[in-house]
Amino acid sequence: FQTVAAEVRKQVSRDYGSPQLSKKRGGAHHPLPLTDVVEPVDFEEYVSSHAPGVEPGPLRQLMEFPQDDLELLQLDKECTTLEPPLPEEEDTLDPRVRDALAVYTDDWLVIQRKYRYSTTYTPHNSERQRERQRGLVKQTFELDEAAAAERQDDQDDAKRRSVSLDETPRGSWASSIFDLKNSSPDALLPSVLERTAAEDMDRRNTEARQQGRHSDLLGLYPPPDEDEAVERCSVPEVPKEHCGQRIMVKCLSLKFEIEIEPIFGTLALYDVKEKKKISENFYFDLNSDPMKGLLKPHTPHVAISTLARSAILSITYPSPDIFLVIKLEKVLQQGDIGECCEPYMVMKESDSSKHKEKLEKLRLQAEQACSRLGRFRMPFAWTAIHLLNIVSSVGGLDRLDPDSDSERKGHGTWNERKKKGFERMSIGEDMCNFATFRPATLTVTNFFKQEGDRLSDEDLYKFLADMRRPSSVLRRLRPVTAQLKIDISPAPDSPHYCLSPELLHVKPYPDLRVRPTKEVLEFPARDVYTPHTTYRNLLYVYPQSLNFSSRQGSVRNIAVKVQFMAGEDLSQALPVIFGKSSCAEFMKEAYTPVIYHNKSPEFYEEMKMKIPANLTDNHHLLFTFYHISCQPKQNTPLETPVGYTWIPLMQHGRLRTGSFSLPVSVEKPPPSYSVLTPDVQLPGMKWVDNHKGVFNVEVTAASSVHTQDPHLDKFFTLVYVLEEYSFPFRLKDVIITEANMEGELKASMAALRGALLDICVRFLHQLLNKLIQLIVYPPVIAGQIVNLGRAAFEAMALLVNQIHKNLEGNQDQHGRNNLLASYIHYCFRLPTAEPTMPPGAGNQSYEMPMQYATLSRATARPSSLHLSRSKSISNSNPDLASTPVSPDEEVQRIIGSKANDRSCNRMSAFLDSVALFSLLHEELALQWVVSTSTVREAALQQAWFFFQLMTKSMAHHLFLTSKLDAPRRQRFPDRFVDDIAALVCAISADIASRYHKDVELVERLNSSLAFFLNDLLSLMDRGFVFNLIRTYYKQIANKLHTTQNPSSLNALRMDFTRIVCSHEHYVILNLPCSTLSPPASPSPSTSSTTSQSSAFSSVAQDQGVATMFELSVPFRHQHFLSGLLLTELSLILDPDGEGVFFLHKKAISAVHSLLCSHDADPRYSDPQVRAHVAQLYLPLIPIVMETLHQLHDFAGKYNSRVRHASAYTDDADPDGSSTISQSVAMAIAGSPLPHAKANPFALPTAGRQSSSLSAECSRTLLVCFLWVLKNADAALLERWVSDLSVLQINRLLDLLHLCVSCFEYKGKKALERINSLTFKKSQDMKARLEEAILGTIGARQEMVRRCRERSPYGSQENVRWRKNVTHWRQNTDRVDKTKAEVEQESVVDGNLATEASLIVLDTLEIIVKTVVASELKESVLGGVLRVLLHSMAGNQSALFLQHCFTTQRALVFKFPEMLFEEDTELCADLCLRLLRHCSSSVGSVRSHASASLYLLMRQNFEIGNNFARVKMQVTMSLSSLVGTSQNFNEEHLRHSLKTILTYAEEDLELRDTPFPEQVQDLVFNLHMILTDTVKMKEHQQDPEMLIDLMYRIAKGYQNSPDLRLTWLQNMAGKHSERGNHAEAAHCLVHSAALVAEYLNMLEDCRYLPIGCVTFQNISSNVLEESAVSDDVLSPEEEGICAGKYFSESGLVGLLEQAAASFNMAAMYEAINEVYKILLPIHEANRDFKKLATVHGKLQDAFNKVYNQVSGHVQRMFGTYFRVGFYGCRFGDLDEQEFVYKEPSITKLAEISHRLEEFYSERFGDEVVEIIKDSNPVDKSKLDPNKAYLQITYVEPYFDTYELKERITYFDKNYNLRTFMYCTPFTLDGRAHGDLHEQYKRKTILTTSHAFPYIKTRINVIHKEEIILVPMEVAIEDMQKKTQELAFATNQDPADSKMLQMVLQGCVGTTVNQGPLEVAQVFLSDIPDDPKLFRHHNKLRLCFKDFTKRCEDALRKNKALIGPDQKEYHRELERNYNKLKEALGPLINRKIPQLYRALPAQTTQTQR
Repeated sequence: FQTVAAEVRKQVSRDYGSPQLSKKRGGAHHPLPLTDVVEPVDFEEYVSSHAPGVEPGPLRQLMEFPQDDLELLQLDKECTTLEPPLPEEEDTLDPRVRDALAVYTDDWLVIQRKYRYSTTYTPHNSERQRERQRGLVKQTFELDEAAAAERQDDQDDAKRRSVSLDETPRGSWASSIFDLKNSSPDALLPSVLERTAAEDMDRRNTEARQQGRHSDLLGLYPPPDEDEAVERCSVPEVPKEHCGQRIMVKCLSLKFEIEIEPIFGTLALYDVKEKKKISENFYFDLNSDPMKGLLKPHTPHVAISTLARSAILSITYPSPDIFLVIKLEKVLQQGDIGECCEPYMVMKESDSSKHKEKLEKLRLQAEQACSRLGRFRMPFAWTAIHLLNIVSSVGGLDRLDPDSDSERKGHGTWNERKKKGFERMSIGEDMCNFATFRPATLTVTNFFKQEGDRLSDEDLYKFLADMRRPSSVLRRLRPVTAQLKIDISPAPDSPHYCLSPELLHVKPYPDLRVRPTKEVLEFPARDVYTPHTTYRNLLYVYPQSLNFSSRQGSVRNIAVKVQFMAGEDLSQALPVIFGKSSCAEFMKEAYTPVIYHNKSPEFYEEMKMKIPANLTDNHHLLFTFYHISCQPKQNTPLETPVGYTWIPLMQHGRLRTGSFSLPVSVEKPPPSYSVLTPDVQLPGMKWVDNHKGVFNVEVTAASSVHTQDPHLDKFFTLVYVLEEYSFPFRLKDVIITEANMEGELKASMAALRGALLDICVRFLHQLLNKLIQLIVYPPVIAGQIVNLGRAAFEAMALLVNQIHKNLEGNQDQHGRNNLLASYIHYCFRLPTAEPTMPPGAGNQSYEMPMQYATLSRATARPSSLHLSRSKSISNSNPDLASTPVSPDEEVQRIIGSKANDRSCNRMSAFLDSVALFSLLHEELALQWVVSTSTVREAALQQAWFFFQLMTKSMAHHLFLTSKLDAPRRQRFPDRFVDDIAALVCAISADIASRYHKDVELVERLNSSLAFFLNDLLSLMDRGFVFNLIRTYYKQIANKLHTTQNPSSLNALRMDFTRIVCSHEHYVILNLPCSTLSPPASPSPSTSSTTSQSSAFSSVAQDQGVATMFELSVPFRHQHFLSGLLLTELSLILDPDGEGVFFLHKKAISAVHSLLCSHDADPRYSDPQVRAHVAQLYLPLIPIVMETLHQLHDFAGKYNSRVRHASAYTDDADPDGSSTISQSVAMAIAGSPLPHAKANPFALPTAGRQSSSLSAECSRTLLVCFLWVLKNADAALLERWVSDLSVLQINRLLDLLHLCVSCFEYKGKKALERINSLTFKKSQDMKARLEEAILGTIGARQEMVRRCRERSPYGSQENVRWRKNVTHWRQNTDRVDKTKAEVEQESVVDGNLATEASLIVLDTLEIIVKTVVASELKESVLGGVLRVLLHSMAGNQSALFLQHCFTTQRALVFKFPEMLFEEDTELCADLCLRLLRHCSSSVGSVRSHASASLYLLMRQNFEIGNNFARVKMQVTMSLSSLVGTSQNFNEEHLRHSLKTILTYAEEDLELRDTPFPEQVQDLVFNLHMILTDTVKMKEHQQDPEMLIDLMYRIAKGYQNSPDLRLTWLQNMAGKHSERGNHAEAAHCLVHSAALVAEYLNMLEDCRYLPIGCVTFQNISSNVLEESAVSDDVLSPEEEGICAGKYFSESGLVGLLEQAAASFNMAAMYEAINEVYKILLPIHEANRDFKKLATVHGKLQDAFNKVYNQVSGHVQRMFGTYFRVGFYGCRFGDLDEQEFVYKEPSITKLAEISHRLEEFYSERFGDEVVEIIKDSNPVDKSKLDPNKAYLQITYVEPYFDTYELKERITYFDKNYNLRTFMYCTPFTLDGRAHGDLHEQYKRKTILTTSHAFPYIKTRINVIHKEEIILVPMEVAIEDMQKKTQELAFATNQDPADSKMLQMVLQGCVGTTVNQGPLEVAQVFLSDIPDDPKLFRHHNKLRLCFKDFTKRCEDALRKNKALIGPDQKEYHRELERNYNKLKEALGPLINRKIPQLYRALPAQTTQTQR
């Protein structure tokens, strides 16, 4: 056989490349592509040559695995009962009982890696994370402070009153200064004014920064995704007995109407659907003492165990079909059941007077029956309880009664227990939860009497099924009335005073004298798959029916007596039958109840017995049939035997169970009958009914010893025959001899696959033990060793597979079956006692295999076994000096052997010839390597099982042979090592070749292999295991080149790497202390091994640092696993690579979870150790730098997120937002738009879009990046940075910039809104989709998902769609978080943000340090400062800001020229940030910010003796801050300003310079701006007022162009925000005009606009920007017009923005005017690209205009209203009138509502009133306490001459200054009257500026009125009507509906006040007043025109209509003719006076 194996090995090595992995080393230098795996380090060699003694202190533990790495534990089996469940007969045990007991009583043998499951390595899950986060300090964030303050403000707001604004933009200087002087400064920072050397300052800052830091960064980050955690591998559950849902039934009382005799109860559960009795019987006796007394003589001794009245029933498969059936019996008496029930149905105890004598008589009869027939029972009555009713009606869960908790203690336990079970419930069953229901007390009142001919179970099922029907037959029967009270409740978890089914006391059992509760054994309705773990050996006998109809003689009242016989003598009846109630515990005989006068009775009796442990062929059941004579007659005996029959219990080594139909013999059976069955025709015996089967009986066993499966039985029997060497042995028809033994045994192993699975599972432990034993100890038959290894391996593989396939629900995420896993973990051990020897020259029985015995000769016990009591090793060999451990065990082992000869010679001779036993792991590896076809496939399917078996076997072997201290290379023989190599090689090849065909198998195989190698790292030569990993990598890599779908192979390899890396000594395996660069001290050892490391160490030093930060060959060689992991990450993230989304997530998650485990690991808490651990991850920094452009852009998108999510709209970093508002404001304040410069080599922004990493992945990758920066050695980082190029440093800075945005604190508010889940879910969905599309969805993930979805419901399909079943899953997705959770979450989030920012700060300091050192990289400083500013801009904690400001001060101190000479933008930005923090609500932040600001001024002053630049920047910053920030607190800023003043006063050095004075000026100026701001703040809610204020502030800056520009910008921003694009455009035009003015003053440039004048065409208002006033400063002065907009490009920018805004406002014509100014500039610059763009835009604009004119689509420009304010409440608005411009189509009601609501909110509801008319307001009539608003709709008004100019719609809506509204009135004061009294007033308003302007309301400066007399009103009306008609007639395309409508209104007869009436009123008489002649004539001409138009319209209508409208048209014509007739005379009458020739002058006057 060995040679065969060798051949196969050769074959394998040819196929897969040599498993003898090459031992020689590759050179370290030549670079290897990342896709190739480098030769790993020879670990053992390295470790032995670098002895750990060298490293003192905490680093020692990083050198080598700890000594006690593996531990072997023997865990006591927990025994649930006080007495161990063992058979009584200790001495003579049947071998199968002996083996079973060994399995059930041996301790668990667990070999575990001590550090794997200790705290260091518990999975980092959310629970634990939360634990670790408990003690966090809450960081202070202004964001949260402000939010809290804001809530406070909302309450104060109502109390505030509007302050009146004075016209001047500023209050008096004096008052403002007074305010400032009186405010208090913040605390001054010590030593700010001292001058310190830069080095000392840095040192101090660094020390401060390191204080109170949070040590584990990842503890603050959400834990890694559980779904990804492939390495998570839980410890299997300890095997324990199966247990269903348990209910407790307590029988409280049983009362009948009359009490005359004892009644006995039995209860049991039945499942109607399965037609099965699902529990054993429970017997109870509720009789009163006098009643019990009647039976005293028959039961002299009553055992306490038979007095139980409560039972615990277990239900594995709850279903709606379960009934609790209660049967009652009474003592046998004369008469059939009906007669005996009669009295119970008719008599009542209460009317005793009536029945007195009768009752007495009955009592007497009963007493006689009891004394004579007390042993016998008869059936009496029965009833049933439908359990579902109890569970559901009493509220299945807590839904009915929330307070019911008190009663239900066992709540929910079943689900927990069963989640891992494999119960399969059908759909209706999920309601039947018997584990949680409200306890119920029932009173059962109706019993049905038993019917003698319907007693069988079959009949019972019919009755029960019938009971559920509404029209039950049973209901019609007359019941036996009684009251049975019982309690039904869920059983408590560990009830006291409980007896097991074997009557053992279940713990806890405090007092043995208390009445017990019995556990009732369950007979589950369907198979249960759980291995036995305790000894149980019970037999149940059920006599079913007897047919004695053909038996002669008096046989009527038949009782069957059952006895368990050990032999044939009557004295050998064993007391093993369990007693029922109120009797002895065990009986020697039991009787069935008697049915009166029935020759063929049916029985329902159950007899329970315990089976003796040593069954022989003589044991049998004996049945004796008696005729009972009920009446006492003379000389008739009480019982007469009338028949006998029996069942032998053992046959061919099998227990006989099942249904029997037995013949009955009339006479006593002859001697030695018990060996035969009654079926055998014995000579001379008389049988009832000709030897036919007349007695039916069923025998079942509940046994953990007897399998009752023929295949298993046969296998075990053969093994025992072999062990005891009891040849020849008769097995059914075969005689087993030495010759055919091997064949039979192999056949029986092959036949095992036919065995029933549930039985295989129940005896799993014994079965596997036996198979393993046959492998380890090949049996010796007739002196020959028989190798059964292969057969056993096959049997094992098939068995394991079968268990897997059929028990899918019982697996963990890796597809391991829990039963098998727990077998290996707890039960499996190397068999150390060999089965007894074959009889031979000297029959030698010995315990310990020789190999182990000889190995441990020196010490009797191997030192490595720290066992409390060593059962596993005993030495009874005479050669050995030591004594046996415990004699009884020895004896037990020897029992089997028949001979006692102990001579040793035979043995030693035997050993010489052949190695007696093989090691399991070696044999398994060998068998597996050589296996073929189906067996190989089966082994692959469940590879994990064999791998785990091998590793446990290897470990156990090392313990047994004390090899744990041996060097790893000497632990295992080469042959085995080669087998392992071949195996790994072959399996890797399988994975590579089959991954797309058998996805699920390969996923499992892949993870099993990885776990196996992970285990081997703890057992074997680690360098060898590394090479195995490399083999695997090679196999996969070969496949990767050729495959279509590499991503799924990549995913497999990723999982593999992740599992291997999850080793608890991962850090040690990577040799963290080995130096790639030359060691600091000369290497201690000069042996040859170090020469390799020095080979690449001696390279120049820089090279050394570089290799540490790259995935260089030395790095990958030395840090092998870490190298693999990072290489994976690098390849997957490679932008050109095939990085699919889910792979990104996998790779990143793998690194993340490893770093998490380091963070949580106490072994690595020392910072020095951490630095070494971080060394393993240094290449991560460059890897992440490479992926910069793939990362999610947090800076851009996040803001918009934050913007929605929090009140902090404008405090969000103003970078990258799209509207002009902020960025413009910032830009004007001189700050950069950060992406413009920050990133000199960034890709063009378009490229940024390709960000291929999701936000979640990017965030995780960045947190890992920060982890490395945090934990790596700072000196090392410094050396690395100093080698980087400027380009690389900038890239690093960009990355830090991104980190700041990524981890920015979002604020509590945001947390409340965003649920963490939603964010992740979308990401996961994306991954899922992608996986599905790519077809790579992992079978493992599928399985995990399936297992999760399946858990409590067995393998039921579609669980995930069934809502009612998934109820237990939904709570995981709970969305609403509690307040405390949100609070905690914000604490964690705050700490994370702070820590992340501090790490960024540390890194910036390192970069600055290297710059200082090398002075080459000055260009980097701007970038550093930008990151710093960016971090100040976000929401940062006070703690971080303090450090940030210190760093900023140091930076300014070291490089002042950077700010003050080179880059204006940086200075501006810095001022803005500092000011923002000067107004912080957090005192400490203000202190730091003011100190920084003061030092900034001082520095600037010192450089140039004038700090104009800072002065201007600060002023502008303040303005822009005020304009854009909504929650800006002037109070806080006032403190800061005061602090700055204080600094200036205390600064002794500069006391005599002009500096303090200048500071004071600046501060006062700032304070003024502030005061204005306060007012703005008050009107924050009133947009018009706010804009007015800003307008005024801007006006105040007329002579400070920079600031005016800032404020115009602020206004533009505000307008844009509110969608007023026209106004925003005008603000921009004004800004441009302002800039143009100043540019014009600087230089005369012919193509630039000549100041404002050029802009007149855009708007007449622009002229106000002209710089004509005297106090205009000259632009040459320092600090004036320094903003970046005061330049040609600035002007162009502003004009472009203006054009864009006009475009948004749809004012396309204005765009042209803007571009007229722009074009000359572009032309002068010959910028053709821009010109092309501009012309393109112009073309668009004109096209839009043209399309809208020709397409009749009107643009909407605005609606105008006049608003008047009356009342002193309005302050300075009182009696002001404005024209408001509102968005187009605003209704009057809308603006009224808006203003009314707004002012009501300010002044109170009662105060505001709207004046409903438009008449002039008389102020004296108004209530002085109220505020009145008058709102009127107005229309633009143009004089006739203007209309000639304003032709288009745009013209009529642009540059509007006059508006008109009309008010109808009559002379007597009413608004409306009859035609002849209706007057009209037209009011024309003129505004101070033309609309659109830079604000939306403009003051009315002039008002005139025109009054129309009634006839003029009539003329206007008629003109309007005529116009309408003309329009409708000429409309194109024609609109008949419209035309008809207008016509109907003109000629319809019914029209009230229609044209006819107007004519009749005004034209019938010539007016008296000559003034009206002209009007009369004009009206007459109007009518003429009107009738002509009517005619045209009718003609047009006729042409348009269809035939259906002919009639209607005629009607219209008729009406028209009538109208014409009526009008005729009126129209033709002329006023003669008008046509008379008059002298010239009178005509003049007349006019």
